[in-house]
Amino acid sequence: MPTIKDVAKLAGVSVSTVSRVLNTSGYVEKTTEERVIAAIKQLNYMPSQIARGLVSKQTKTFGLILPDITNPFFPELARGAEDEARKYGYNIMLCNSDWDIEKEKKYLNILQEKCVDGIVLVGSRLQEDKLANMLTSLPTPLVLLDRTSSLQIHSISTNNIYGGYLATKHLIDQGYRTIAHISGPQQSPSAQQRLSGYRRALVEHKLPYDLVLVMEGDYRISGGAVAMQRLLRLSSVPEAIFCANDLMAIGALEVLQEAGVKVPEEVALIGYDGIHLSKYVYPKLSTVIQPTYKMGTAAIQLILENIESSQSIKQIEFEPSLEIRESSVRRKTV
Repeated sequence: MPTIKDVAKLAGVSVSTVSRVLNTSGYVEKTTEERVIAAIKQLNYMPSQIARGLVSKQTKTFGLILPDITNPFFPELARGAEDEARKYGYNIMLCNSDWDIEKEKKYLNILQEKCVDGIVLVGSRLQEDKLANMLTSLPTPLVLLDRTSSLQIHSISTNNIYGGYLATKHLIDQGYRTIAHISGPQQSPSAQQRLSGYRRALVEHKLPYDLVLVMEGDYRISGGAVAMQRLLRLSSVPEAIFCANDLMAIGALEVLQEAGVKVPEEVALIGYDGIHLSKYVYPKLSTVIQPTYKMGTAAIQLILENIESSQSIKQIEFEPSLEIRESSVRRKTV
């Protein structure tokens, strides 16, 4: 495959002259430009975006690091980011970290090596001190998505404390008094915040916070299933369960149905995220909806603003909303 050096040699010019022709930047004599164009055509040279970026200082590419591409919540974020990026002529380079912090760090290094113009880091579980150390050596504009931070860094998130409160209060308003919580992993900031919202609703309504009723999950269907099996083994099965995401709620629902427990007649269930799948299980899953697509577009807008001009740090927080469906509405037991 021919390189820019091959073009320069054939045209009898310097590499920088070829770059000026490719990027239409700087003065090049008409005859010289014609020789360069002729050499490009003769060699069938295709300039890479990265090579052009070395001159323009832009590769027109953003990096997007997702924690779990199999979770329907994250592709919706990615779609919002991709659609917004394309409006401005940018492409998205997608990386999947599998919730692995070491993979996350590796991809951050790789994306810098690829000279991306900005990075969106989704759902990071890096502790604040480690995140701070990473940022000191990161020259590329970065936005945290689906994550809050006490650091001076751009972020887009949802008010998870309020979301957890909404879900739990809804169950309380339905008359349930023993309410369990299947949380996300406790190293996850969003999981900690949703748990805080759950506790806040219980305290506000003078209900006890019982650690026995809090089961840690992993944001996957299998994690919700395992946690639900543990709850069913308790001497007194809770009346209702708030799951920290929809996938775990679907796993819990499957276990309840296999055990012959009717939802919501015997146990009520509510999830979190508002993924499309939540509408297609039976009974339809009540959930706290995040503006997922909008969060993805907002992250790209924030990076573009950062590229165009130096700006103060923005930490944007969207409000979630409650979608009440069949799985959590109290019915009379037949």
